[in-house]
Amino acid sequence: MRFLTLSQRLSLVFAALLLACSGVAIWLQISASTRHEQEVVQRLSSGLAAHIAGTAQLMDTSGWRPEAVHELFDKLMAVNPSVELYLLTKDGRIVGNGAPDNNLKRQTVDLAPVHKFLGGAPLPVLGQDPRNLDVDKVFSAAPVQVGGHDGGYVYVVLQGEAHDALAAALSRDSTLRVALWIMLFMVVLSLIMGLIAFRLITRPLRALTQTVREFDANGDKAVQLPPSAVDKGDEIGVLSIAFAQMRQRIAEQWQELTRQDQQRRDLVANISHDLRTPLTSLHGYLETLRIKDESLSQEERRHYLDVALGQSRKVGRLAQELFELARLESGLVHPQAEAFALPDLVQDVLQKFELAAEARQQKLEADMPAAVPTVTADLGMIERVLTNLLDNAIRHNPPGTRIIVRLQGQGTKVQVEVIDTGKGIAPQVHAGLFTRASALRRSSPESGGLGLIIVRRMLQLHGSDIHISAGQPSGTILLFRLSTAT
Repeated sequence: MRFLTLSQRLSLVFAALLLACSGVAIWLQISASTRHEQEVVQRLSSGLAAHIAGTAQLMDTSGWRPEAVHELFDKLMAVNPSVELYLLTKDGRIVGNGAPDNNLKRQTVDLAPVHKFLGGAPLPVLGQDPRNLDVDKVFSAAPVQVGGHDGGYVYVVLQGEAHDALAAALSRDSTLRVALWIMLFMVVLSLIMGLIAFRLITRPLRALTQTVREFDANGDKAVQLPPSAVDKGDEIGVLSIAFAQMRQRIAEQWQELTRQDQQRRDLVANISHDLRTPLTSLHGYLETLRIKDESLSQEERRHYLDVALGQSRKVGRLAQELFELARLESGLVHPQAEAFALPDLVQDVLQKFELAAEARQQKLEADMPAAVPTVTADLGMIERVLTNLLDNAIRHNPPGTRIIVRLQGQGTKVQVEVIDTGKGIAPQVHAGLFTRASALRRSSPESGGLGLIIVRRMLQLHGSDIHISAGQPSGTILLFRLSTAT
């Protein structure tokens, strides 16, 4: 059966159960009918043995009278050919009967059923048949008294050999065969109708199975569920809807994995490019120092060393940012939330960049209301976020740019904006500015794009995100929100 489909196996099980139930029902019907017939016969003839014992002279003071039994048996056979008469002693031994010679199969009869019958047990009560060792039959029994004492029993088998012969002959009759054929036809018809109904019931399941197969064959292609499966409210309909949702989720996850894999490839390629540039420069200046060591002046030697050190710092900064990004995306870093005053943190970060801004002829400003709600976040992470944003704003804007950090309370949130009045960022770059690949594809040799990725990841760990918009009339606005302390 392992090569059959689920629907076929269920159909076979259904057919087997139906046939088994039909067989059991037929057996129970025949058994109940037979038992009913036995009860009717025994109840109708229960007083026959008592009547015989009370009217026939079967025993006198000298003992049993077998000739009376033969005479009585002949009369009974003329009236009711199905009965058989026996005389039993008090211990159950047969001492008189009307059977032909050598036709008895047993010489004693078990008296326990006789006592049950005489004691008024529920009918039918079955007793032994002296002419048949295999089948017990209904009977009538009564004690025989002589001189006020029990001398034995009258034992009358109510369905004797004549009854069995007639029943066997009727079983071969056409009427019984017709009845059996009708019963067989009803079983087959019930089986066919049941299989048709079962096939109709399992049609949505087969449709869902075909849909699953098509989805497996088509990969990430869209697969539409049959309307009949989706519209139903039963278990199969619910399963169909769940599969549709699962398919959609798998497709989305597959697209996300594809996108992340492409970003990973771009990240490796761009990191290799970004590392190769400063390393090549560093190697070139060090090689020049070694080759021209004796011919270089002190000023040239110092210049070459300064350039080499600058390139070394770029490599170190890129390696540190890569390490930090790997930690943030590993899932092992969690914010240690605490309540703190955001204006104090902003002032500290601005002071840290005052000299760098003056060197590039830029101006740092803070725009904060008198009362700013206390926020709950990881102080170290938010400091790193502000540091990266200000560092990018200073390094990627021309001299004369104003860089403003603005705080605004918005209900349960505090909005932080880092605004510059520089040349701005092209709108077509906004969508991918915080992705790995685009952050490294910068025309400036001092890219620092990984810093924006780190900013976004830290804010996502706080349940927030960073957004970008164009400044008015020029420049860039980077903003994010933090939750206030409750």
